[in-house]
Amino acid sequence: MSEPHSEQFSEPHSEQLSARPLAEPHPSRLAPGHPRRREILAAHEAAMSRGEPGYADPDTGLYVLTAAFLTSRSTCCQSGCRHCPYLR
Repeated sequence: MSEPHSEQFSEPHSEQLSARPLAEPHPSRLAPGHPRRREILAAHEAAMSRGEPGYADPDTGLYVLTAAFLTSRSTCCQSGCRHCPYLR
């Protein structure tokens, strides 16, 4: 009889916040030349001002977490979040 397979997952880890303002995503996550950048940033800002954890991306329709919500988690999940406040 074989032993059960155990998978190793990397744990999320605490990090220091980036020096960028929360309203400004890292350029690798939202390019400065993205054709819908203004709409995306407006949706992000509106969600943050309402205290909502995320918004429907105007470009893809996917639910995107805000930088404020991600900051409140105090950890980076390493999932490639658009508004990750830990990415430098």
